Amino acid sequence: MDLFEVAGSDESGRPVAGPSAPLAVRMRPRTLDEVSGQEHLLAPGAPLTRLIQGAADATSRPSSIILYGPPGTGKTTFAYLIAQASERRFVELSAVTAGVKDVRLVIEDARRRLATGGADTVLFIDEVHRFSKTQQDALLPSVENGWVTLVAATTENPSFSVISPLLSRSLLVTLHSLEDEDISTLVERAISDDRGLADTVSISEEAVEQLVRFAAGDARRALTILEAAAGAAQADSQTAAPSTRDTPIIDIRTLETAIDVAAVRYDRDGDQHYDVISAFIKSMRGSDVDAALHYLARMIVAGEDPRFIARRIVIAASEDVGMADPSALQTAVAASQAVALIGMPEARIILAEAVVHVATAPKSNASYLGIDAAIADVRKGGIGLVPPHLRDAHYSGAKKLGHGQGYKYAHDEPHGVAAQQYLPDALKGRRYYDPTDRGFERALGERLERIRDILRDE
Repeated sequence: MDLFEVAGSDESGRPVAGPSAPLAVRMRPRTLDEVSGQEHLLAPGAPLTRLIQGAADATSRPSSIILYGPPGTGKTTFAYLIAQASERRFVELSAVTAGVKDVRLVIEDARRRLATGGADTVLFIDEVHRFSKTQQDALLPSVENGWVTLVAATTENPSFSVISPLLSRSLLVTLHSLEDEDISTLVERAISDDRGLADTVSISEEAVEQLVRFAAGDARRALTILEAAAGAAQADSQTAAPSTRDTPIIDIRTLETAIDVAAVRYDRDGDQHYDVISAFIKSMRGSDVDAALHYLARMIVAGEDPRFIARRIVIAASEDVGMADPSALQTAVAASQAVALIGMPEARIILAEAVVHVATAPKSNASYLGIDAAIADVRKGGIGLVPPHLRDAHYSGAKKLGHGQGYKYAHDEPHGVAAQQYLPDALKGRRYYDPTDRGFERALGERLERIRDILRDE
């Protein structure tokens, strides 16, 4: 069903939420002051602030923009606010259902209105990444000539999903997933606001925390869950004896009933957080891939920040796998970057791939032990002077001091290894890195012994 059929619209085409509209629609912010999150875009002088406040100037035309971010971060809300501030005509199309014909009809209508002195048009296209190249090409003349102000929303990286000519003619604005505090604020406002639940229900603190985890930074999901839970709480209240009826309360059980998902008992500031992440790390270290995936799933379902999980995988790849499989760190770092780019829910697959690689890889903590041993020596004063032949000889007078004299260039030597002293005299012969016989380190260890034999002959 189209949003406007539920919510209705005013004479300019902007949506007006009716009492039967979903809670997420009714609670859509009407002003910038009601927006939660996106502080990086709403500070004085920030991109969206300038766009919305500048749109109120009838002599200026707001820039066409592309709003990029995860679901439920306010892309549609900002499109409405831009149109509202400018008092321009608002037309919304969804790339899921609209085609080139629909786009051209809107553009032709907008041109006719401009030619007859009518209001400018703000064209909002949701999920613009679903438009083909031909469909996106159809938007170019209208954006180039200012026939419409385009506001396009996408959850896909515009660098790959939006054609370059359209990107170059638009301002790209990136929205982030909402923080927990932002979601909590939205939930509390929806409980008390007359547009929302108008205090017909209450919610426990524990339920708010769990709802925030279920929402995973998505405001729309949070309000959808809240509305379902409110309905479940009110239904329970109706079945209670009249003498025991009170304001219905949403608790953990109500949430579980409403959305048919078991609430994971996981306090991100308490013991459960540390116990689960500890078990996760130790399962990867212990090569139990099934256990590692189990604890990964617990963190995901509980709403743990996927970036935090990715960081722990990177640490495990270097600390516990190390040079036994150097590609594990490459996988972990790539996963961390991809998680930041993609976000949930798809990020769960990326995290799982990295976990499987780290958990099943051969293990070695030799690099970890090596650097800690070297640091311990330095802290105890085991430093010594840099051997003269290794010192910098590029500045005037260095050669007179003997710097660089006798240095052997490794590439000129057999096997590319120069037999000379590298450690300070105080640490001569000290070994920090002892590779294991597991994975890549088996071959590395054999090569290292040959290298050390050559170095001993200096």
